[in-house]
Amino acid sequence: MIKKVGVAILGLGVVGGGTYKTLVEHREYYKKTQGVDVSVESVLVRTKQKALDLGVDPAIIANSIAEVIANPAVDIVIETIGGCEAAKEYILAALKEGKSVVTANKELICKHWHELERTAKRNGCGLYFEASCVGGVPIIRTLLDGVQSNYVQEMLGIINGTTNYILTRMSKDGASYETVLKDAQSLGYAEADPTNDVEGFDAVYKLSILSSLAFHQKISYEHIFREGISKIDTKDIEFGKDMGYTLKLLAIAKNSEKGVELRVHPTFIRNSHPLTGVNDAFNAVYLKGDAVDNIMLYGRGAGSLPTASAVVSDVLYAATHSEIKYATFNNSVEGAEKVKYVSDFQSVYYVRLSVEDEVGSLARICGIFANNGVSIVEVGQKGHYLGDGEKPRVPVYLITNKTFESKINSAVKAINESNVATVEALIRIEE
Repeated sequence: MIKKVGVAILGLGVVGGGTYKTLVEHREYYKKTQGVDVSVESVLVRTKQKALDLGVDPAIIANSIAEVIANPAVDIVIETIGGCEAAKEYILAALKEGKSVVTANKELICKHWHELERTAKRNGCGLYFEASCVGGVPIIRTLLDGVQSNYVQEMLGIINGTTNYILTRMSKDGASYETVLKDAQSLGYAEADPTNDVEGFDAVYKLSILSSLAFHQKISYEHIFREGISKIDTKDIEFGKDMGYTLKLLAIAKNSEKGVELRVHPTFIRNSHPLTGVNDAFNAVYLKGDAVDNIMLYGRGAGSLPTASAVVSDVLYAATHSEIKYATFNNSVEGAEKVKYVSDFQSVYYVRLSVEDEVGSLARICGIFANNGVSIVEVGQKGHYLGDGEKPRVPVYLITNKTFESKINSAVKAINESNVATVEALIRIEE
């Protein structure tokens, strides 16, 4: 017997429009393969014409969230309007009415997950958010229902398509950050205000959600180290190539006896690593479990239909699973306080300096590093250029042994305060 499930879609933008199209076009397919008849029973849009242009029946276009949740034919509410305030209000209203919710809203889940889930539990309904992280890549379902037999030890991710596109173009074409950013904006990969993407906030929100699920602890986004790509220079990308590295904005999460280590920043990785082949706007997550060892999920991290794929996947999951699963951890603000965070993490570092071209300069620099407990394993020099003064300055790069973030920062501060060199770039290396 075919089970009937009615859905409402809040917002018909890029993701909402793709979701509506997928549900309508695949309706018969889902009947045959999933045993459910999913029908769109209501839509809520700011501009009615947008719905009509998609072919939505005018009779199901609602005028308010109250009208949507009062509709007895609606079992599941899909939120794709984005933002936090209105989306949170609408989702809470739906959950209080006993209707399960599917959302693609990463910032909302990251910041208000505990409140939304508490309301869902009280009213016996589900909260699903596969589409909130990494677009069409089924990473959340993998963490919940694929690798739950493992103690997940580590997760490395390229989880923002905008920054991956920019770094790919800078690497392939040798173009500047500013030039590629303009291209990304013209192609629709980057917003007019790209801060959320290029400064790493988007990746931080996603890493907060994914690491919470992977490590079974509520991870607060406020404890994630963040550094964006806006200061990346093509010189460093080229130096990295010479050393066998590729530059990516990585989201890194590690779980050990010391605690959880969480960071988002530009990272050099060896060209032999699978993540180096993830280019343009594609995303990937590389997991390490104690039983399964290493696995990688790869695909489109954004876009209308890829994200709609994740949204509809949640709809079908909710429709075909009577038992509702909630977080495996204390999903509360208080729960976050019990997590042991590793703030002074360890890494290998690439450092580029402009050095006074004088005898003894390099020895003085190495001495400063040594005095701060940082050892050097490789030194290189490429070309000459003039600094602000009359003395010629030489671009020099150094690769350190693994050391603590606090020690490298102390060394950088001491070098910048000396009169022998200036640190132009500092990039972490994930070996």
